[in-house]
Amino acid sequence: MNARTRCGWVPLDKPDYVEYHDREWGVPVHDDRTLLEMLILEGAQAGLSWYTVLRRREGYHEAFRNFDPAKVARLTDTQLERILQTANVIRHRQKIWSARANARVFLAIQKEHGSFDAYLWSFVGGTPIVNLPRTHREIRPTSEESDAISRDLKKRGMSFVGSTIMYAYMQAVGLVNDHTQDCFRSPRQAARDRK
Repeated sequence: MNARTRCGWVPLDKPDYVEYHDREWGVPVHDDRTLLEMLILEGAQAGLSWYTVLRRREGYHEAFRNFDPAKVARLTDTQLERILQTANVIRHRQKIWSARANARVFLAIQKEHGSFDAYLWSFVGGTPIVNLPRTHREIRPTSEESDAISRDLKKRGMSFVGSTIMYAYMQAVGLVNDHTQDCFRSPRQAARDRK
């Protein structure tokens, strides 16, 4: 572990969490498979800590066919029941079933927009929102953009896509960069490091 300053919410005694913060959180994602992965994982997090889901990430990869949207959309009820009995996922029936339903909507959005990436990034004009909070307590739980994404996805038939979940999703896939000003991943710190 190095002596870098990180966002205050990062538990330094959990190397996998530190790795997630350092390499993924706030980094723009444009790969549809990864966008589906994070959509399913953020939905699974509802009511739980992110670390609870992060520790089961590999289990989700296995259960949900490496997040191939077409394969997730084709999961049968029997396969979903089998996933529900797996120890390495969050065993919550509605969340498991929502993954298949959401993948079907995801495919429809891909067909309509050419990619889920094009659809999602249109909500922020194709450019990440950089907030530069001083502390993690200043990070808000929702935004106008997360409200809009949530409304549209719900209208299309997705579940576990409330505005708070969508804001966490936006942070996870880099539509929003909420690294605190003192964090080495903050755009402000990165600019200083380049000087």
